[in-house]
Amino acid sequence: MKLYYKPGACSLSPHIILREADLDFSIEKVDLATKKTETGDDFLTVNPKGQIPTLLLNDGSILTEGVAIVQYIADQKPDRQLMPEPGTPARYHALEWLNYIATELHKGFSPLFNPKTPEEFKALTREALSKKFAYVNESLKGNHFLLGARFCVADAYLFTVMGWAKALKFDLSALTDLNAYLDRVAARPAVDAALTAEGLK
Repeated sequence: MKLYYKPGACSLSPHIILREADLDFSIEKVDLATKKTETGDDFLTVNPKGQIPTLLLNDGSILTEGVAIVQYIADQKPDRQLMPEPGTPARYHALEWLNYIATELHKGFSPLFNPKTPEEFKALTREALSKKFAYVNESLKGNHFLLGARFCVADAYLFTVMGWAKALKFDLSALTDLNAYLDRVAARPAVDAALTAEGLK
């Protein structure tokens, strides 16, 4: 498999999960401004959406959308327990977290990355995100990870998105449970390896 990525972007989440699953894969960086890969290919011929993450599967087909990709990867190695078993309440709680992170946090950041967003709206966006971070912090009280004791695909996604909060200088100092959680995730060998491979360490 090959993962098309941009360092530190949402593609970091499936990158982490590929390493957690110990699957055979390669990575190829994409310049989203020019839509060129690091080998000079036209990325739009790979993924007409022009977005990362994009996963080239072993059969030559393409899978897009991070939430779908991480579930696919997890299901290739069920023994790694990166997603709870189908039909269990835990599975649906994992999906609940994936969707919350995608719609409320990930997309919530979009105005802050757009240079055309008015400053007043950016301030409102930061305020809304800060409330959501507080909710996540509260949800982590007494838990090692989002679903309790076991790391899952949603943790890789949350870790990725919270990296943007740090980059954008959000004050997270009061969110002690969230900060301890981020330290635990960062200490995982697969996470460290993904960060290193993307030049983020």
